[in-house]
Amino acid sequence: MPKTPSSQSVFSRRLREARLRSGIAQDRLGVMIGLDEGCSSARMSRYENGVHEPPFPVIANIARILKLPVAYFFCDDDRLAEIIRTYSSASEKTRQAMFDAVTALGSGPENPTHRKK
Repeated sequence: MPKTPSSQSVFSRRLREARLRSGIAQDRLGVMIGLDEGCSSARMSRYENGVHEPPFPVIANIARILKLPVAYFFCDDDRLAEIIRTYSSASEKTRQAMFDAVTALGSGPENPTHRKK
């Protein structure tokens, strides 16, 4: 079901950001995900403007081509989306360091679920 163009979804905003960051033109990305060359730019424009949202397999393909996890495209928190993006391109050593840091922060006294022993 089409969405109204005025309500840009998280997906459409993230798609545009990721595509522009990667330097790939709309029509080129459309062809890369398997769209017909004649309609790829218009279809990608509809995705980016929130008029249509592609089916999940297409989103997964877009994510693969843009080298991002699918979760990035649906994350409504900009800071968390940036963490996801950074994590996805990091080395395993850096990923582990990020995980360790987040885990340590999550068990700190400022965390409401933290219990003193």
